[in-house]
This record gives sequence, C-alpha cells and structure tokens, in this order.
Amino acid sequence: MLHTSDFDFDLPAELIASHPLAQRDASRMLVVNGNNVADKHIRDFLDFLQPGDVVVFNNSRVIPARFDAVDKDGNSHEITLHTATDDSKTWWGLCKKFNKIAIGERLTIVDGTEIEIVAHDDESGLKIRFHCDNVFDVLNAVGKMPLPPYMKREEEEADRERYQTVYADPIGSMAAPTAGLHFTDELMREIETRGATIVKVTLHVGAGTWMPVKTENISEHKMHSEWCQITPEQADIINNAKRVIAVGTTSMRTLESAAIDNRKLPADKQNKRIVPICRATDIFITPGYRFGAVDVLLTNFHLPKSTLFMLVSAFAGLDEMKAAYAHAVAEKYRFFSYGDCCLLFKKES
Repeated sequence: MLHTSDFDFDLPAELIASHPLAQRDASRMLVVNGNNVADKHIRDFLDFLQPGDVVVFNNSRVIPARFDAVDKDGNSHEITLHTATDDSKTWWGLCKKFNKIAIGERLTIVDGTEIEIVAHDDESGLKIRFHCDNVFDVLNAVGKMPLPPYMKREEEEADRERYQTVYADPIGSMAAPTAGLHFTDELMREIETRGATIVKVTLHVGAGTWMPVKTENISEHKMHSEWCQITPEQADIINNAKRVIAVGTTSMRTLESAAIDNRKLPADKQNKRIVPICRATDIFITPGYRFGAVDVLLTNFHLPKSTLFMLVSAFAGLDEMKAAYAHAVAEKYRFFSYGDCCLLFKKES
C-alpha cells in the first residue's frame, strides 16, 4: 500500500516560479517516456504530434476569486472563492480563522457589497451568500487573481492576462489550468496544421485540484468535487482519435471521469474511450488506476505529496516520475503554475 510520504521529493525553493516568463512559449519541456528523459522546449510539442491525434484542453476561465471583506468589528478577512453552488450567488470560500466569523454575520466588501455567512465546513471553509445583482461584476471590480500561496506575492497587473489561457472562455475556475498557459494562438494553429484536432472541454478548477493531502494513507484523502463537461460532439471526436493527448491534469481528470462512466455501461453499449459528461467529479487518480481515455499527458511540475504528483505517477510510473523530477531539479527546471512543463507517455502495464 502506498502512503503520502512515498510521493515526497526534495525541491529547492529557488526553483519555484513566482513569475511567468516574458513569452508564453518560452518554457522548457521535459519528455518522459519510461526511463528515457529528454530536454526539449514547448515548441517541440508539435514534433510529437501525429495525424489523427486529438489534443484536449481545459477552457475554463479563471475568475478574480480573492477579495477582502470587513466584519462588524472592523477586522479584514481575505476570502478565496473555490466552488459555486446551484445558487449563482452562493459560494464556498477559503478563509483563515473562518470559524471566528459567526454564521449569519454580514461582511462588507470595499465596493459596499455585503456578503452573508451561511455555513462553516472544516474542509470547504465558509459558505457565503452575496447580496448583489451579479457576483461576477463584483469580482471583476474588486477581486484579485487567486495566485497560489507558494508564489508568496500579491497579484500584479500582468497576472490578469498571464494567469489565464489564451483560449479561456466559460468563467468558473479559482485556479488556472496551468499546462495551457504555455500555448499561444500561433501554437494552437500549428497543432491543427500538423493534422491533429483540438477539443476544448471544461472543468472549473476548485479546491479538488490543489487541496493538500493531509492523511498518510492516501485512500483516506477526500477530493473536493469540481464541475466538468464533455459534449456529445466532443466525445465522438475523442472516441475516433488515434491518440488522446491531455493538456493538463484537469483535462485528464475530465476525460477519465468520462471513461469511468463509459465502463459502467454494458459491454455492448460501451464506446472506444468515453461517453459525454456533464456533472461534478471527485476523481482521485493514484497508482493502480486503469486509464481508459488518455495516451499522452502534457503537464507542469507539481508539489511534493500532492494529488497531482500522485496522478502523474499513476500515469507514467512512480519510480520514473521521481527520477524525472530529480533530473528536472538538477537541470534547474522551473516548477509549479508559472513553471516549465513535461510531456508524459503512459506507462504500459
């Protein structure tokens, strides 16, 4: 049985990227195929494409989900929204010392908007109801881009554009699907020039993607759910692919959630890879998982002991990923959201 400590590795703090490179497509790309690694560049991604491939991106748009609100005693609280409820004006949000804010209390945002505390939860934080006409209008006016805490800095003007993919469309994420940050409009066009097809699915990134694992037994970790969608038309394209290349772990989790739904059908009703999906997913991929949709994964470098490092280890092999990350550290690759990326080929069982 694997434990959280099995997914630990040494990472010098200076390799954590706190700012993006000047150009999106300037990042390095480590190619990992079994025990073979090769130092490449994100533009070399095109050379690994084959006619008939389908490249799947997550097109969710990041909202400026972080804001300050003042309680009745004048204390300021920083809140980061992470999950919308069925009511568009009610959200879950993370906040330090959230249990000190009473249920029913109203806080005021800098523009005068009031929010009401509806509930507490040890994992999800505060359940908040906005008293306004449009939550997104308020967030666009006063919110900040929710940069990960390991960047240890405040939002800068450039983050409004750079912590967003060039193809972002439906709003709803509280963190960027960061593997997509490397792609420019030109690189997207070149993918199709090489004979591959682009499909843009949606997973609204919430706490499930990046919440730390707090249990030593990984089977006891509870993933937060996140909403995702693959349309019937997109599913048809994916099922007819020569290979499926997922750009980012959120694309991977969406595709594999649809693959699980496909496997639940009677054998004579199953598709080649997936069925359409439009639901919340709390899929937690760890070594031993049987992949049903994805052949190749492009992803950034992830935190030690994180669910995302567990996912890539399930896909490409734990020993192989530890060796690849050790190589990346030695070669001074840039880690995490604004860092470099790696192209992973599925380990054959």
